[in-house]
Amino acid sequence: MSNSGTTPDGLVIVDKPSGFTSHDVVAKMRGIAKTRRVGHAGTLDPMATGVLVLGVERATKLLGHLALTEKEYLGTIRLGQNTLTDDAEGEITSSTDASKVTREAVDKGIAKLSGDIMQVPSKVSAIKIDGKRSYARARKGEDFEIPARPVTISAFTVYDVRDAVAEDGTPVLDLVVSVVCSSGTYIRAIARDLGADLGVGGHLTALRRTRVGPYKLDTAKTLDQLQEELTVMPVAEAAGRAFPRWDVDEKRGRLLLNGVRIDMPEEYAGVGAVAVFDPEGRFLVLAEESRGKAKSLAVFA
Repeated sequence: MSNSGTTPDGLVIVDKPSGFTSHDVVAKMRGIAKTRRVGHAGTLDPMATGVLVLGVERATKLLGHLALTEKEYLGTIRLGQNTLTDDAEGEITSSTDASKVTREAVDKGIAKLSGDIMQVPSKVSAIKIDGKRSYARARKGEDFEIPARPVTISAFTVYDVRDAVAEDGTPVLDLVVSVVCSSGTYIRAIARDLGADLGVGGHLTALRRTRVGPYKLDTAKTLDQLQEELTVMPVAEAAGRAFPRWDVDEKRGRLLLNGVRIDMPEEYAGVGAVAVFDPEGRFLVLAEESRGKAKSLAVFA
């Protein structure tokens, strides 16, 4: 759906350029959409490119729930060097010849980092430790620990292994990889941990997010394209694509809109947010099952 003149209301799938923070993209979209009510569903590091899901107007109420969906990335991991930030933005802290690392060793390391794992996020990240952003503490040189968190790496594939020589002359290995993972996973931390397991260090040199939940790169637009023509996915379509759908009759719909907890079919137990539609196909609420009842998370009608 394209929108001009009136303030749009829905999701905008952006192909974020490198060098922009996620907040930079939000600020740009506020100008394009001519509204302050814009947010994003999950930060992308400045170095990274690719899918950044923005919500405009009422769709901002979807964002917290969309942020919890699965993500997919294409990236390059350099084995042989550690950096302060675990990516190419930070200064190199150690260099080790990685030319003797075998493909078999790489595959074993990847197997250890697949499935349900505990991950320690990168210290230069937006995570809050005792009320302060981790990156602020790291830049001040403070000594602190970030607790490990459970994440799921459902697919970790190596497409290519390339011998290379770093700027300081260190023989390194560059791995072109794809990762499908749960929300809250740091790809930088995966690069760091793979390098540590192989004994040579590692960091991320390139990252492109190719999917957030059901929203893929082929539907994303660059900021320049959006400046020319703002393409917005209506809230109902966005919700229908991202969440399980529950169609209710008019009476149940009214009760849900008024905050009444009604019986919810067993099939929705434990699935998280569910998009509820009335007989006319109007998107009413996001709801979730709680003790057999439908609990409204956000109202849209």
